[in-house]
Amino acid sequence: MRAFITGGSGFVGKRLIAALREKGHEVRALGRSEAAQAEVRLVGAEPVPGDLSDVEALKRGMEGCEIVFHSAAYVKTWGPRADFFEANVRGTENVLEAARASGVKRLIHVSTEAVLVDGSPLVNVDETRPLPSAPIGNYPSTKGAAERLVLSVNSPEFTTIAMRPRFIWGKGDNTVLPEIIRAVKAGRFRWINGGHYKTSTCHVANCVEGIILAAEKGRGGEAYFLTDGDPVDFRDFITALLKTQGVDAGKGTAPFGLAMGVATVSELIWNFLSLPGHPPAVRSELLLMGQEVTVSDAKARRELGYQGRVSLEEGMRELEKAKS
Repeated sequence: MRAFITGGSGFVGKRLIAALREKGHEVRALGRSEAAQAEVRLVGAEPVPGDLSDVEALKRGMEGCEIVFHSAAYVKTWGPRADFFEANVRGTENVLEAARASGVKRLIHVSTEAVLVDGSPLVNVDETRPLPSAPIGNYPSTKGAAERLVLSVNSPEFTTIAMRPRFIWGKGDNTVLPEIIRAVKAGRFRWINGGHYKTSTCHVANCVEGIILAAEKGRGGEAYFLTDGDPVDFRDFITALLKTQGVDAGKGTAPFGLAMGVATVSELIWNFLSLPGHPPAVRSELLLMGQEVTVSDAKARRELGYQGRVSLEEGMRELEKAKS
């Protein structure tokens, strides 16, 4: 199989390239900078210069490819909506345009459980839960719009599938864990309501396992959740993650209601005054990390044969070893 990947220099993308190469597949990966191109080359992909705004570069990269893995996204908790829209929505439109023009047969879109964030609890939800009409936050809303686009163009000639890993973690994470560590070291981290509520998680290797299985067996027009299995206690999980890096989050707590109030007011002020930087709290982040978020991956296990082979213990050992 010949595959093309967007976001190949990212956390998931690099693992995906390595896994595909191990299976003997040829891989090309989009790289918008020389550094990104060097990173994808290092893990076995042929770099394709360009970015998501360059449809011609996308077409060049996809030429002769049977499948596209679209994992590039603007992953932030805060920022101008235009930045989210340009990368997550317009970029996805360009990927779809190039894929159809290049005769690609299958496209796997890396989505997220965040597409469901609307303020109501996400407790053991599955793929039958509809996308909300008014998602909260620029990342959830633009990723939801991108997923709708991807699944809407599914056809017998062009199979499109969306994968929704929940809370991707593991060696190489350059987003979630580093941000938590920065918050702890800056004295900004607080356990919301004590932190003892359930969360689903998905180790990056398990995420890649599910993505590749979807490429092989997934049903067109469908979304699939991916997790590590049974939910875990959020505080216990984050404490173990931080421990692998020699960091202690401490015991500071904050009530969920107070934190949401601060986030709501802060967002209004930051938007109205166009303030630089990050508000002290953001609603979408609190809804995803400050209360239970559990999802069911039964559909992926049933239809794709997904297993989630890397255990929490294995993943933690890998992180600890990488630190040392």
